[in-house]
Amino acid sequence: MPTVELRFSAQPEHVRTARLVAAAVARRAGVDEAVLDEVRLAVGEACSRAVGLHRSHDITAPVTVVLTEEEKAFSIEVGDGLTAGNTSASGAPGAGPDAPESDPGSEDEMGLAVISGLVDDVEVLSGADGGVIRMTWPTAPAVALP
Repeated sequence: MPTVELRFSAQPEHVRTARLVAAAVARRAGVDEAVLDEVRLAVGEACSRAVGLHRSHDITAPVTVVLTEEEKAFSIEVGDGLTAGNTSASGAPGAGPDAPESDPGSEDEMGLAVISGLVDDVEVLSGADGGVIRMTWPTAPAVALP
């Protein structure tokens, strides 16, 4: 169950690196070649969302990306660092009585919708260290060589 963990400062230019690493590790884990573009796009969207949340909420902690190879699945978790103290009572970042008309939460929801369209198995979790988007893809079983 090898795991790769990336941590990067909330700069948009680091998202490309995260996408490239995710695709390489997914390929090595046995994710179908036809799905690798979806992996890249989903990771890019999740990381862009996390970078945006870090920047809009002045979160100084790095964005985290954890790539895990399991027996029959490959998963990627992107942490956004947005703890309960940085969200409104509704749980949405930027929502509430003082939120501007162009609610940043709507962009956040759009990013989640894109990810859900790309990945069949998506979970959006929140914990003490912030929110996490967990995306999982099936892997092909390893073929034994003669």
